[in-house]
Amino acid sequence: MKIRIFSLVCIAVLLFSLVACGNKTASPTETSSAAPETTAGGEPAQTPRTPVDVKIYTLNGTTGFGMAKLMEEVANGEITSDRYSIEVKTDATNDVLPALRIGSVDIAALPTNAASTVYNKTNGGVKILAVNTLGCLYLVTTDGSAVSSLADLDGKTVCVPAQNPTFLFTHLLQANGLSGKVTVDSTSYAAPADLRDAVAAGTVAVAVLPEPMVTMAKAAAAKAGKTVNVALDLTAEWDKIPNEAGTLVQGCVVVRTAFLEAHPESVADFLTRYQASVGYVNTNTEEAAALIAKHGIFANEAVAKTAIPKCNIAYLGGAEMKTAMQTYLNILLGVNPNSIGGKLPADDFYYLGK
Repeated sequence: MKIRIFSLVCIAVLLFSLVACGNKTASPTETSSAAPETTAGGEPAQTPRTPVDVKIYTLNGTTGFGMAKLMEEVANGEITSDRYSIEVKTDATNDVLPALRIGSVDIAALPTNAASTVYNKTNGGVKILAVNTLGCLYLVTTDGSAVSSLADLDGKTVCVPAQNPTFLFTHLLQANGLSGKVTVDSTSYAAPADLRDAVAAGTVAVAVLPEPMVTMAKAAAAKAGKTVNVALDLTAEWDKIPNEAGTLVQGCVVVRTAFLEAHPESVADFLTRYQASVGYVNTNTEEAAALIAKHGIFANEAVAKTAIPKCNIAYLGGAEMKTAMQTYLNILLGVNPNSIGGKLPADDFYYLGK
């Protein structure tokens, strides 16, 4: 009897041991070593990337306005994902394009035709990230003549700054059947600032000026007891041309291809921040004008405040940017191939990420 009871007890102990082994759970230490770390939402945790140095050039004037809030964030130390250095330059041809060619800057704001030119001259060394400025050109008069349409320019001389404004105005004349009927003078006052002063003084009767030069000319003329009239918004005139609405894309931001390939996350992060900066400038005019002056993008805060709503500052990226740019560059190619570097950029010119 004792032997039978002892045997039953042994069997019971053995069964209990087997069950216990089968139900054994891993200790917290064992679990953490086997399972990946997760965020609070249950997603796999991302390893923080190493911050990189990002050197950025922007231009003074309209092309640089959208960078103002981002420059303030950099100055305040609000950006920790990368180390940004942003400088304001005055000359795209002499300051920005050479730096892109030799690789001393990573991201830059510049005119769109200049972006195409540097792409062609570097065999694809840059890519366009986004358009940042739509049309900002206006036709102004000082002689009191009534100009309410492009047709009213028939027989007149119009002073236009050299290069890009001349190319754009030439296309507008061609599209409206005015080629040969309007004299385009792009040599008397080739620099926008010089033409601005001539308009303010009443020396020039009809001219094409960009903002914020228009606002400055009007203010200077008023002080001298003269009047400068804005006769035509050339962006509105451009949009009247069939199949060309929304394609007057005058400014952009580009990135060196080598930098993009080495640091795609940094480029995507920049674009997110830059898009937010553009949005801030467009919706906070007074505060943005103060930042524009503070960071040297444009010296006169009051002029910037008046000009911002007329500058068509924008953020146009992806497929929408590519479509508008291709139309625009095709137009410039027809007007003057040298304006875009002699030929159209290939498809790899357009960055469609983010």
